Amino acid sequence: METDLVPAPHPRTARTAGAGPAHPLPDRVRATLDALTERPVSLYAAAVLRIGYGLAYLAFLLREFPHRHEIWGPESPWTPELARQLFDQTGWVSILTLSDSRAYFESCYALAVVASALFTLGWRTRAVSVLFAVVVASFHGRAIFMTDGGDNLILLMAVYLVLTACGRRWSLDARRTRLRTCAGAEEHMRVNRIAGGLRHHLRTSRRTLTAVLHNCGMFVIAAQVCFLYGSAGLYKVQGGSWGNGTALHYVLNLDLFRPWPGLSLMVDEHDVLIAIACYLTVLLQVAFPFVLFGRLKYPVLTMLLGMHLGIAVLMGLPLFSGAMIIADAVFLPDRFYRALGRLAQRTAQGAGSGKTADASRPPRAPVPAQSEPAG
Repeated sequence: METDLVPAPHPRTARTAGAGPAHPLPDRVRATLDALTERPVSLYAAAVLRIGYGLAYLAFLLREFPHRHEIWGPESPWTPELARQLFDQTGWVSILTLSDSRAYFESCYALAVVASALFTLGWRTRAVSVLFAVVVASFHGRAIFMTDGGDNLILLMAVYLVLTACGRRWSLDARRTRLRTCAGAEEHMRVNRIAGGLRHHLRTSRRTLTAVLHNCGMFVIAAQVCFLYGSAGLYKVQGGSWGNGTALHYVLNLDLFRPWPGLSLMVDEHDVLIAIACYLTVLLQVAFPFVLFGRLKYPVLTMLLGMHLGIAVLMGLPLFSGAMIIADAVFLPDRFYRALGRLAQRTAQGAGSGKTADASRPPRAPVPAQSEPAG
């Protein structure tokens, strides 16, 4: 198994499995259940999802800041009254329709920007993730007829991330927990001795509930991405233009999806490459759910990355492409992100090695001795 979403066997089950193959299936099920309830999986992937979607929505809000009144505000052609009438039929809710005041809308917009920034930084993630999901759902529902696949995916992921422990890595919460653990280890031991077994059981129950919700949330995210790719591929198979390799030709000639007409026309001149790209797109999307548990997923994810970058550039859909690229990160194991972090750390240390070497070189002139740099 090549993914962290598949939990490792629990040590207790591993010891009992060596006793004999009397009940292999129950042992395997018990190992899976123990792993799902005892430790959260793919914590780094969850952190990447949090940072990615928080940054994407923050950039989206800042980009649309000059047009906010026409999209979501009182000046929108889709007025708050029309939105409320639609919500009565669909059951949707939005904090933006609670008042038609311009000041209230500006406050909601500022709240959305702050919530996206705090969610990205991982500050009080448990509470802020709920606020972020409410903000995304409210803005999505307010301008429901101006959304696309990228907005829908960000909304789904914002809801799913509420269940996860996405603030355990690469966040302000993780930094605060680390500092608190280093500073108050002895105090925690003293309090635990006084509190007795009740506090221990409460902490164990909370840890188990957190692990179960997180793991279920990550599995749902992975299943959602598989469903998106699989259904998109099967839908394309039914179309004649994808079967004869001309679908991308028609896409490149749509004015609505041509931010750079000259670039689109230049790409459209290569008929063979366009046909190959059509067939490869369908193959990747249909095969994606079946290659996740082997090494073949890495080249597939790389080709999907290239496909989404092409969609962002040629079709002018950066939000959709960014949302899909971030979603693909759930399938990379935590060891990949740890290696990436170590590589970034070594790169930063290498960049500062020149200054360190100059500082450690003995001075040529008699000057007062310098103290060692802190940390």
